[in-house]
Amino acid sequence: MKVQTYLFFDGRCEEALNFYKTVLGAEIQMMMRFKDNPEPGAGGEGCGPGVVDGEKIMHANFQVGETQVMASDGNAAGKPVFQGFSLSLNPANEAEAERLFKALGEGGQVQMPLSKTFFAKSFGMLADKFGVGWMVIVE
Repeated sequence: MKVQTYLFFDGRCEEALNFYKTVLGAEIQMMMRFKDNPEPGAGGEGCGPGVVDGEKIMHANFQVGETQVMASDGNAAGKPVFQGFSLSLNPANEAEAERLFKALGEGGQVQMPLSKTFFAKSFGMLADKFGVGWMVIVE
């Protein structure tokens, strides 16, 4: 058994996937839009008005490094809320940590600037422009 992260972007999934492709080098493993559902009329109930045209993402799976993350447009209202967790990135060195932190923070909010700590060569926390929490650490 394994535990995987599933992020609901509330209508901004495709934008988020493109952002993570650019910033993290994420690779989209699978993506299905509501319009591609093999059971017409099924699966969009309760997902909000944004899925009516079928262009929103029902399910996606993307890979960052060795980790797979799943994502969806969820309620498609355009106001995703991510609380109570952060995703942690472990780049190989401080230069890569700086690059990732800066890129993820573009349009987001830094919660703890990237700096040396007693437990890491470099550590910082931020929420990206979608509200997803990230910790960047070089051990």
